Amino acid sequence: MSVISLLNETLQNKWKFEDTMKVQEEMIPAMLEGKDIVAQSPTGSGKTLAYVLPILNKVDGSKKQTQALIVAPSQELAMQIVEVIREWTTGTDITVQQLIGGANSARQIEKLKKKPTIVVGTPGRLNELARSNKLKLKEIQIVVLDECDQLLSREYRVIIKSFIEGAAYGRQVVVVSATITDEIKLVASRMMFEPISIEIKPEDMVQVGKVVHSFIKVEERDKTEMLRRLANIEELRGLAFVNNIDQVLMKETKLKYKDAKIVTLHSDMKKEERKSALDAFRKGDARILIATDIAARGLDIGGLTHVIHVDAPRTIEQYTHRSGRTGRAGADGEVLTLLSYKDEKTYKKLTREINVKPVQKIWHQGKVIEGNSKTVLQKRGK
Repeated sequence: MSVISLLNETLQNKWKFEDTMKVQEEMIPAMLEGKDIVAQSPTGSGKTLAYVLPILNKVDGSKKQTQALIVAPSQELAMQIVEVIREWTTGTDITVQQLIGGANSARQIEKLKKKPTIVVGTPGRLNELARSNKLKLKEIQIVVLDECDQLLSREYRVIIKSFIEGAAYGRQVVVVSATITDEIKLVASRMMFEPISIEIKPEDMVQVGKVVHSFIKVEERDKTEMLRRLANIEELRGLAFVNNIDQVLMKETKLKYKDAKIVTLHSDMKKEERKSALDAFRKGDARILIATDIAARGLDIGGLTHVIHVDAPRTIEQYTHRSGRTGRAGADGEVLTLLSYKDEKTYKKLTREINVKPVQKIWHQGKVIEGNSKTVLQKRGK
């Protein structure tokens, strides 16, 4: 029997998928029972619906009261969650409001007066509204932290703790992420009541696409030019990661000057700028989206063929989070690292630890092919 049968009739009728994902099978019953949960599940494994559906089943839209709070680390992720909720609440009396930075706070305060059933927001704006008592935390019965590894990092920990402690007595707390360290598990458990732990491994997922892990050896100064070349490959649609905003801006300036088909995403952009960049990428007007880790958190972009590590990842968590953006829902993908000499040692150690055997590739005659400089010389000599 599918876990969907545990949900109310309205939600059952809206379910259009052939199968449930493993994280949904485990989280839906546990959430319906009111348990606190720490769930680790790969990117693209169906986590959003795993907590959204039980919330929709538990809240009462006829009550003029905000009953659930979902916290996300980035504006994009918050907006995506809101879109999913709106899709599932069409024709019901359940309402949802996004509370994110970069948007008009006066308008958000007006919307809060109408007591939306569910609010979804980013820590800074939620904190601002809670402290001014515009967001009534004491009415909230369910708190979900999406991408909890980031939300429970030292940067946000105190704010997040205040949301949970300010919520209703006996509230339910659910935290989810693709990677959860032991430290984060410990921090989370201190804010929860006898939490159950759910851990989904990549091999537990249905329809896992084949993902190739590869690298091209590139001098640091030549990485921008390599991005330009990659943006010329017609069938490529890549999400390229760099470590800081300065690098995003520098690459944007150089690549736009050369009319490369790229767009960028970073935290200093206005909401409208972010939206138009994402729209251009989703429509295929741009082939590569260059972003920092924070800006790309939780982004769900269909048809992504490549994740490109422009700056090599420093940790297993960073590699996993970035790489999980491709090879989703059964599609194949590639994780390509532009590897400079200084990062070779770290990269080899990291890929060994996560049991990945990367393939070396090279740029040759307008294409990325398997091999190295010797291979190319052999081809020329034939």
